[in-house]
Amino acid sequence: MKLVPLADRVVLKQKEAETKTSAGIIIAGAEKEKPQQAEVIAVGPGGLVDGKEVKMTVKPGDTVIYSKYAGTEVKFDDQEYVICRQSDILAIVEN
Repeated sequence: MKLVPLADRVVLKQKEAETKTSAGIIIAGAEKEKPQQAEVIAVGPGGLVDGKEVKMTVKPGDTVIYSKYAGTEVKFDDQEYVICRQSDILAIVEN
C-alpha cells in the first residue's frame, strides 16, 4: 500500500529533529522542536482546485520548507507523514 495524495496535496516525511545545538549542547527529547524541513514523498495531480488551475511545482525527492502549522499529521505503515497543500510549502531547498 502507498499514500496517493489528491488534487494539490503533497505527502511529506519530516526530517529528524536536531539532537545538539551548534555549541554542542545536547537537547533533551521533550525540548526538541519539530523541524519545518521535509522530503516530498508523493505529489497529487494538481488540476482545478477551488476554481483555479494549480500546477504542481514540487516533485518526489525534493527537500522543502513548509509552514509550521501546515497540514495533517498521519501515521501510515509505522511511519509519520504530513499531508498538506502545495501552497503550504514555502521553499524548495536546492543543493
